[in-house]
Amino acid sequence: MNEITIIKPDDWHLHFRDQDMLLETVPATARCFERAVVMPNLVPPVTTAELALSYKERILAARPEGSSFTPIMTIYLTDKTSVQDIKDAKNAGVLAAKMYPAGATTNSDSGVNSLESLYPVFEALADNDILLLIHGEVTQKHIDIFDREKEFIDQHMVKIVERVPHLKVVFEHITTKEAADFVLSARDGVAATITPQHLLLNRNDMLDGGVRPHNYCLPVLKRSTHQEALRAVVKSGSPKFFLGTDSAPHAKHRKESDCGCAGCYSAWSALELYTQVFDELDALDKLEGFASIYGADFYGLPRNTETVTLVRESWEVPSNIILPNGEPIVPFFAGKQVAWKLK
Repeated sequence: MNEITIIKPDDWHLHFRDQDMLLETVPATARCFERAVVMPNLVPPVTTAELALSYKERILAARPEGSSFTPIMTIYLTDKTSVQDIKDAKNAGVLAAKMYPAGATTNSDSGVNSLESLYPVFEALADNDILLLIHGEVTQKHIDIFDREKEFIDQHMVKIVERVPHLKVVFEHITTKEAADFVLSARDGVAATITPQHLLLNRNDMLDGGVRPHNYCLPVLKRSTHQEALRAVVKSGSPKFFLGTDSAPHAKHRKESDCGCAGCYSAWSALELYTQVFDELDALDKLEGFASIYGADFYGLPRNTETVTLVRESWEVPSNIILPNGEPIVPFFAGKQVAWKLK
C-alpha cells in the first residue's frame, strides 16, 4: 500500500504553550488535526474555567486563516481545586481536567500533593461528565525513575478507578507494559494515549553513545520490552488506546542545558510517524481507529467528517524550526527520514 486515506484525526494530548509560541504550535497541529486536547500546565497554570476560556481565545487567534481547528480545553487540578470549580468548568464547556502529581514534569510544581483529598473532586468530575486525565507517575525521589509509572498504578491508579466507578479516566502517554496491561484489564471508561516517541524509541535512543536531550521526555523512555508492548497494543486495534502526541515545544537552549527540559516537539511529523509505525507493524488498517475514531468515541464527541491522505514518500524532518522570537527549536526526529508524508 502506497497511499492511505483516513478520517481526519485528532490529537488527544498536547502542549501549545502560550503567547508568541502559539504562532508556531497552533498551525503545526492544525495542518492535520481537527481537534486537540490542550494541556493546562502554563505558568501560572490554567486552574479555572475563566482561565481556560481566556486561553482558548488566544489559541483560536493563532489559527491559520480558514482553519476549522478546535482546541479542547482542560483545567489543572491542584490541592485547592473545589467541587464548584468543576461545576464552573462544566458550564464553560471544559471537557477534561488534568492531574499532575506535584513535580512530576514540566510546569507541574502546582500539581497535586494529596491524592486522597481530591476524591470529592473526582466524584464531581464524574457527576459532570468531565474526564480525568492523569500523568501517572509517583514523585518519591527514592523510587527509580524507570519504575515510577508502575508504582503509580499500584499506589493510586487502581484505587481511583475502583473508588469512582462512573469516572472516565485517561492514563496519559503510557510508557510501560504494566500500564498497557492495566488499561486492557480495566473496567469500561478507562483508556490511554500513546505518543510517537514511545512507539519509535526506547531508552537506548536517549542514552546510548551519549545523552540525546531532544529525546528526553517525561515519562522517560523505557526498555525496548516496554516499547514492544506498546507497539503490540496499537497493532491489536484495541479501542482503549488512541493518539496523543504529547507534543511539547522547548527552545533549543532550554533542552541543551545542564537541566534540560522534558518534552518532544513532534507536531510537524507526528501523524506521519504514527503512520510509519503502523506500516512497520503491518497494521495500516488499524491506523484510522487509533488516530481518528477511538478518542472521539471515548470523549463522547462526533467523529470528524473530513479525511486526510498520506502517501509513501520519504522526507527529512528539518534540523531546526525558528520560533517567532527568533529562537531555534529542534523538532522530534530532527534530521531523520520519515517514510510517509501528508498529501
